[in-house]
Amino acid sequence: MSGSVIVGGHSTRILELGASPLTVGDVLDLARGRAVAQIASDPALHARIASGVDLLARLLEDGELVYGVTTGVGNSVKDAVSPDASAELSLNLIRLHGCGTGTILDDDAAACVLAVRIASLSRGYSGVRLKVLDRICELLSRRILPRIPTRGSVGASGDLTPLSYLAAVVAGEREVSYRGELMSAQDALREEGLAPIVPAGKESLAIMNGTSFTTALACLAHERALRLARFASALTAMASDVIRGNPEHFDARIFELKPYPGSAQAAEWIRHDLGLPVDDDRPIARLQDRYSIRCAPHVIGILIDSLEQAKTVIEIEINCVNDNPIIDGDEGRILHGGNFYAGHVGHALESIKTAVAGIADLLDRQLLLVTSEVTSAGLPENLAKQSCAGNVHHGFKAVTIATASLAAEALSLTMPASVFSRSTENHNQDKVPMAPLAAHNCLRILELAECISVMLALAYSQAVDLRGASCCQRRSIELRDAIREFSPTMTRDRELDGEIATLLERYRKGELPIGSLAEEN
Repeated sequence: MSGSVIVGGHSTRILELGASPLTVGDVLDLARGRAVAQIASDPALHARIASGVDLLARLLEDGELVYGVTTGVGNSVKDAVSPDASAELSLNLIRLHGCGTGTILDDDAAACVLAVRIASLSRGYSGVRLKVLDRICELLSRRILPRIPTRGSVGASGDLTPLSYLAAVVAGEREVSYRGELMSAQDALREEGLAPIVPAGKESLAIMNGTSFTTALACLAHERALRLARFASALTAMASDVIRGNPEHFDARIFELKPYPGSAQAAEWIRHDLGLPVDDDRPIARLQDRYSIRCAPHVIGILIDSLEQAKTVIEIEINCVNDNPIIDGDEGRILHGGNFYAGHVGHALESIKTAVAGIADLLDRQLLLVTSEVTSAGLPENLAKQSCAGNVHHGFKAVTIATASLAAEALSLTMPASVFSRSTENHNQDKVPMAPLAAHNCLRILELAECISVMLALAYSQAVDLRGASCCQRRSIELRDAIREFSPTMTRDRELDGEIATLLERYRKGELPIGSLAEEN
């Protein structure tokens, strides 16, 4: 990192790529304009970049075979390509992979893809000219973002089809999102006074033949999952509060004796939200609460610990050389290998998604405790106000059915994507990790778990109203009050879909008082 720059009237830090590794947080900062990327000015780095480009040029002059430059790609490696046709091959590789389908990544995700790809290419082992690296940094800082379809990659050889949309924009082709508008890449570049760069040598393949699409989605999933762990802890505290749970279940000593860091962190958050330690002897309904309350720190802790392990993998993937072939100018070697294989980051995503699905299931079970008159320590069934006469109002009954549906869908997506490996491309790519599928499923499970969470927050706010604010903890009341700004107490049955959508939007914008990730008791 080196200094800062003024962007939009604000001081923004500069991240010098190639100088030191990026973290998940750095990638998100680059994607959201909180940092600006530039290639480090380190002479050794610039020499490495230049030596790789020069090595490739010498080999081409000598008529040597270099995969994807003077050969066809994939199983077509057996087909020689003359150096004179290499430039045409480079453009054709981009156009060949313009077959993505599915929804288009939003700007946040597309910017993450650029940040992750340039982090890898800036290592200087991909045979990419400095001006191309600078151009990707410019695309990111000027928000000229490729329109990247979500479907079309099996995770090896890298994310060829999604990343072809980045390579195309560098070359002035396809469409971009620019200043909130959809336009051609050529027009957006012209608006910024930039000319397209015709890819040379291995540059198209270098941009496309990496794991950066999957890894970018992993960065986004990691951030969302950590916030979900905090929200689940806040909701657990709120549930324990309104059903007169036993706060001893979250005592720090318990987690010192089984010292998983994630479980200890979840218990600490829950203690904080319950206002513990407390001097009063609040009445409890049961000596031992049911597992969805008592064991919640262990369930949430699995996610927290999985995220810590996954972060190590994701950050290795962000900063590694993950294309093929590697152009090692330092040693004067072209290395043909399989660093494009997204197996590790795919496995990390599988672990996150399974733990998140466990949270979705946990929260669904907690809601049943709060809405049942048998398990809620005296709250009315379905949290329907008892003043509603005639037995015609059913409170949160339908919400419990909806959360069960969402939890079941989340659990159904936990099948490891890697078991669906398919032999592709004339049996050349005969073992692939399906890591992008793991990423898509992980993000979908997160979406479902977030929906469940806000539905619980609505229900628990009703429970606070029914119990009486004087009987509830401060943090329960704070969350209830934030929800009451747009969602009144339910006195009779009404549609809740709009309120659920509003609450979900506010949660995702960070506008709910669910507690921070680092708090003192």
